[in-house]
Amino acid sequence: MQNQFVRELSTVTSKLPTAFMSDLIHQFIAEQAALAPDATALLFKDQAYSYSELQAGVTAAANGLLALGVNCAERVAVYLPKQPETLFGLFGAAAAGACFVPVNPLLKPRQVAYILAHCNVRVLITSSQRLKQLEEVLGDCKDLATIVVVEQQAPPAAGRQAVLSYPDFTAGRCAVPPHRRIDTDMAAILYTSGSTGNPKGVVLSHRNMVAGARSVASYLGNTSQDRVLAVLPLSFDAGLSQLTTAFSVGASVVLMDYLLPRDVIRAVAQYGVTGLGAVPPLWNQLVGLDWPPQAVASLRYITNTGGAMPVPTTRALQRALPDTRIFLMYGLTEAFRSTYLPPDQVDTRPESMGKAIPNAEILVVGQDGKECAPGEPGELVHRGALVSLGYWNDPEKTAERFKPAPGRPPEIPTTELAVWSGDQVMKDEEGYLYFISRKDEMIKTSGYRVSPTEVEEVAYASGLVAGAVALGLRHDTLGQAIALVVSHHGTAPDLEQVREQLLAHCRRELPNFMVPQAVIVRDNLPHNQNGKIDRRALAGEYSTIFQDESH
Repeated sequence: MQNQFVRELSTVTSKLPTAFMSDLIHQFIAEQAALAPDATALLFKDQAYSYSELQAGVTAAANGLLALGVNCAERVAVYLPKQPETLFGLFGAAAAGACFVPVNPLLKPRQVAYILAHCNVRVLITSSQRLKQLEEVLGDCKDLATIVVVEQQAPPAAGRQAVLSYPDFTAGRCAVPPHRRIDTDMAAILYTSGSTGNPKGVVLSHRNMVAGARSVASYLGNTSQDRVLAVLPLSFDAGLSQLTTAFSVGASVVLMDYLLPRDVIRAVAQYGVTGLGAVPPLWNQLVGLDWPPQAVASLRYITNTGGAMPVPTTRALQRALPDTRIFLMYGLTEAFRSTYLPPDQVDTRPESMGKAIPNAEILVVGQDGKECAPGEPGELVHRGALVSLGYWNDPEKTAERFKPAPGRPPEIPTTELAVWSGDQVMKDEEGYLYFISRKDEMIKTSGYRVSPTEVEEVAYASGLVAGAVALGLRHDTLGQAIALVVSHHGTAPDLEQVREQLLAHCRRELPNFMVPQAVIVRDNLPHNQNGKIDRRALAGEYSTIFQDESH
């Protein structure tokens, strides 16, 4: 009798609109599998997965994790390029009641090990090749119990962790009830670089991601007929948001890790892509290429995030894609998405970052804690359902960035936290926002946020330098490029040899987007009155090196 009731309930609920159903992020996939099981969910190279097949993969991964004894909210990391198993692992962790941690596949072993140890990852899903690269650092990951490789056979265990092949991980698992979760529980941790030290883990709830997906889908006008090309890293909030937005409406996602910008345009034409999101450095490259008629005809919209789009690039895209809607967006990992500029405003105010996305409020707040008047610069403050849960195991940094929302009625006794972005913006008389500057020293290059300290620590570890400063300097293609200014050890060394050795060390230890574009070796570095290296003086001295073609 009970089983019949469950079947009847399932039949009824599967016919309900998605908007009335999903409270947890993995439920988007389950509901689309019930509504349109044969609809295409994923395209990867020459493979296609329906929503029912995607749901089967998610369920198999969830059951595998539960069979391993993964507890409620324990962390499951996925360190893979974009491929179906990546999505099975991420959404399978959520379906099991665990917390997923997407690790940028460009990171090097030392950086991966930091993330695994910092948030106490219990299970890592990766490949045999990547596991081999991690062997020397896994000893630092005390909580890591099991490693799953996506190949058919697992290599011998090199450390204390058990190693399973993917078939052994998923095969023959009896369904184990998932851990109960609600929408305010954490679902994911995304690691983002801070202005100093190691990256911070931003904790996202199911509510954050579900609300974000619905909000973005509403203003992009996404439907089940859309086909989205996923070229951004899934460890990047905008990259992950593309997946959840598509799944919320039953659209298709094309998974792609491109080698050359031309490959992106070819994929748009090959797969009939209707939606493409990218960061300014990639758009800067794409506008210089030829767009075949198939790509021009299929693209319904494009989006920009990860930094301001240069106006010449926007204008070139308008010429190349005359019937494509352009959405200029702004977001921060701590609140997923924040603002967008509607396409009908791009002609008149292309420098603007727009207004708040649906279901969010964006305030411009002055140093006195009050809202700024039009034309008055202040800090961007985001309040609403997308405000994340803070930084993992870092109450001090959380308290710095997550503070009470201004202007709330004093009669409400509980405190609502908002994200204080650290970005200086201003709004015009019509309420449109404009970016001014960053309050911190973060470097934003190729769409990534890079901590200067992290680059400097690698330079110091080389043993070649006595002092090091990583600067983010203006670059026409990258937005900012990294210049590493160092003072050398010893007397009268071969400066060119030091530069070459240091650059080689950086290439070994850093992902490509963090490798300095210029290394400058000096006899000494300037210091300020407090005895600290004078970053401002160095930034001024070398501010134009990437505009000078002789460098």
